[in-house]
Amino acid sequence: MATQPAEMTVHSSQPYNAEPPRSALADRELTPVEAFYHRNHAPETPRIDPAAWTLRVDGLVERPATFSLGALRERFAEHTDVVTLQCAGNRRSGLMEVADLPGETPWGPGATGTARWTGVRLADVLRDVGVDPDATDVELVGADVTDEPGEPEPYTVSVPLEKALAPEVLLAWSMNDELLPPAHGAPVRVVVPGWIGARSVKWLERVTVRDAPSDGFFQAVAYRLLPADAAPGRGRGVALGPIAVNADVLAPDDGAEVPAGPTRLTGYALAGGDRTIVRVDVSTDGGASWVQADLDPQAGRWSWRLWHAELDLPVGTTRVVARAWDSAGGVQPADPAELWNPKGYVNNSWAHVTLHAM
Repeated sequence: MATQPAEMTVHSSQPYNAEPPRSALADRELTPVEAFYHRNHAPETPRIDPAAWTLRVDGLVERPATFSLGALRERFAEHTDVVTLQCAGNRRSGLMEVADLPGETPWGPGATGTARWTGVRLADVLRDVGVDPDATDVELVGADVTDEPGEPEPYTVSVPLEKALAPEVLLAWSMNDELLPPAHGAPVRVVVPGWIGARSVKWLERVTVRDAPSDGFFQAVAYRLLPADAAPGRGRGVALGPIAVNADVLAPDDGAEVPAGPTRLTGYALAGGDRTIVRVDVSTDGGASWVQADLDPQAGRWSWRLWHAELDLPVGTTRVVARAWDSAGGVQPADPAELWNPKGYVNNSWAHVTLHAM
């Protein structure tokens, strides 16, 4: 199991699922590796010798191939980008306050993080092997095997071919300018910017080009948005893909005691797909009035946008809420009750912290 900083909230040890506190994310363009959230399904972290690792690319391709790590480095151009990953269950605890979610991990606001990733473009690899005209999807298979589907199955999902061929999707071997750690998918993982973290497969072993989405458990059953009255089941609901517009307050922390008067608040905002963040608002009166926050420049096209605002807090307890707007005019909804679903995904309701001014 990975070694975690003492302040990490560990939700489970087998599989290892943990998130940092808000303070570890606040005012940081890049999240330190030791504070980056962990989302796993298998009970053990795969330990793979980089010298022995290979990637099989097959399916609807003209020239099925197997690549070593050295071959990827030698044959394809290296690319680096700053990308934010976010778990589909981020802020699930807010939906649990609406109604119980038995068996689901109670993620708080820390199941998100931003890193500088280096590797090669998946598109370059796919073009090298030649994609069949009938192909529609690209299946991604990791080395981690879990019994969660009911019998042992490797972690397998897919993305549409159009996304797989986009220049931002990487097969990454480096995180924050260091070799990718085993806990985060070494030797090579996929990084799918703008999409839920579940599509950024760790410990990548195989890429299969298909004429339909993957029928694996994590594509066909697990990561799907269900109606509130539905029971989880194969093929039900909508497969999750692009991240919904989201934001949170990172400092001061929820429940913090602060001096009365001018108080600096900071946080992040993130838009999925091809959208960008254009505005963040904060309110101290439940949304009756808003203060527009200042937006920092983005570290990369696919990274979160940090924001800050100064509020004049009176003595006593104040509940601060925040909402973000994206470039399509999408805005976070106010009420988590409107978003509740049986898996507890996509809580992008207004973020909130309670502050006690002295």
